[in-house]
Order: sequence, then structure tokens, then C-alpha cells
Amino acid sequence: MIEPLADLSTEQSDPRYSEIDRLPTEQVARLMNAADAKVPAAVAVAIPHISAAIDAIVARMDQGGRLFYVGAGTSGRLAVLDASECPPTFGTDPELVQGIIAGGEPALTRSVEGAEDDDAAGAAAIAGKEVGPLDSVVGVSASGRAPYVLGALGEAARRGALTVGVSCNRDSALSAASEHRIEVIVGPEIVTGSTRLKAGTATKLVLNMISTISMVRLGRTYGNSMIEVSAANSKLADRAARMVGDITGAGLDTAQAALEAAGWQVKAAVLMIEHDLGADDARALLQANGDRLEAARQAASGGVVGA
Repeated sequence: MIEPLADLSTEQSDPRYSEIDRLPTEQVARLMNAADAKVPAAVAVAIPHISAAIDAIVARMDQGGRLFYVGAGTSGRLAVLDASECPPTFGTDPELVQGIIAGGEPALTRSVEGAEDDDAAGAAAIAGKEVGPLDSVVGVSASGRAPYVLGALGEAARRGALTVGVSCNRDSALSAASEHRIEVIVGPEIVTGSTRLKAGTATKLVLNMISTISMVRLGRTYGNSMIEVSAANSKLADRAARMVGDITGAGLDTAQAALEAAGWQVKAAVLMIEHDLGADDARALLQANGDRLEAARQAASGGVVGA
């Protein structure tokens, strides 16, 4: 069954681009660049809605809830990408932020025919994750009508989870199914209907905000430093050492030695250097202060752990 989509702004044809197949490469590149430059302004219009959704998500995550993104096609790939970056960037458990794509893992690298249209599979994916009232589910669909995503949001709502819809069309079915609607209206694409372009860029910007600001609110940064970074490679280990040095004023050798003793936990290493603590005592101090570095530093300076 073919669903009419002609009324969607993301499906419109823009006459300005009707002859791109006959233009010089540089001119097409400039047209694309000019079109892309409009995306941040479209995101800016939606910031009040994005912010409200983030605050609602954080309120649940602060009580132990998880964050799920659900999408199909490009939206699903962006969802999985954003979720997969949280553990190395913010030191989260992989279960805390998860991306779900229609068609499963094979759909990350190739099209899985019909997966987007299977609303029952979307609902089953949410049920399979045992989503509950403390969890948040963000449906991502440029058109705002992907059945897989709508099925997932419907099941999430039935289970009492917070629901958020991210789309690039006004008054979509996804918005109607969501407690928090985020609509970023980017208009027609330079290649008609190819929502991996402006719509994809807009979606990535919104997901960047949701995950990053949520982690900031949850205390998983210190200032603008990735205090929970996982030192999984030499680049990240170097970054962790420089971070400890910047916070404490210690040299890189001292910072690296503390990190090695702390199992490469930046926050523990900072406390070890500043307060001449062993790794276990530094971890206990953090635990007593909600795992927040600034609270632990103040408690140690004032001599009151857990204050």
C-alpha cells in the first residue's frame, strides 16, 4: 500500500535545484553549502522544545532510567551513532543510552526492505528492551510518519515511558504520538526526498544536544571536560592525562601515574593528587558525594565527606 507523502515539506521538489545535473561541480557544491547553512537556524527555532525534552529525560535518568533512540534508515543510523558515542565520551554503561534501528544491525550498512513499515516490529523492539516508566524513548523520523517508529512510541507510551518525537515536518503523526514534539523544519532537499541531507544534518544536531546536555546535567562532565572519558586508546589516555594536569596543576608524569593507580578514572586521579589519597579512598569519597567531582573536592577540602 502506497501512502501519499506529497504534502510533506521534506518530499517537496525545490525548483532552484531542478538542473543540478547540468551544473558544474563547484556550483552544485555551493548550492548544497548554502542549503546546509540554513539548518542551524531551523534547529534554533526548536530549542525551547529540545530543552524541555532534555529536562524531562534527565529527570528520569537521574532516577535510574535509560534513554532509547528509535529510527529507520538514516534516522536510525544517526540514532545508533549518537548512542554508541556515549560510553567512550561520557563513560556510560552501554545500556544507559541505546539506539534501535528498524531492521536491526544489518540495516546499519544496507537497506532492509520493508523494515520501516513494520509498526509491530517497532513495538516488539520496545517490549524486548523491557522499557518502563523511568525510561525515555525518542522517536526519530524525518517524515514524522515511519510506522516502525510510531509503533515503538505507542508501545513506550503504553508502558509509561517518556516519549519524544524528532521530525522535520509540522504536525506529524510522530508529534501527535509524543509528549514532547521537536519539529525542525528544513524544507525541501537539494535532491528531492533525500532526507539524509538537510534533515539528516538537523537530526544529528538535535541528537547531539539531547545526549550531550543530558550528560552535562547528570554531572558526567567537569566544566567542559570529558571527566568520564574512557581511556580506551592512546589518544584518549593522553587526553585524560592532560585533563588531570589541567585540573590539578600537576605535571603529565604525575597525572599519568595517578591515572594508572586509579585504573584510568580521571575523577579519582584528581582527588588522589589534590588530597594525597589512595585510589580506594578517592573512589569512596566520590561515592559519598554522588560521584560528582566538585562535590567530592569541596567535601575533602572542608573535611566533611558526603556533605
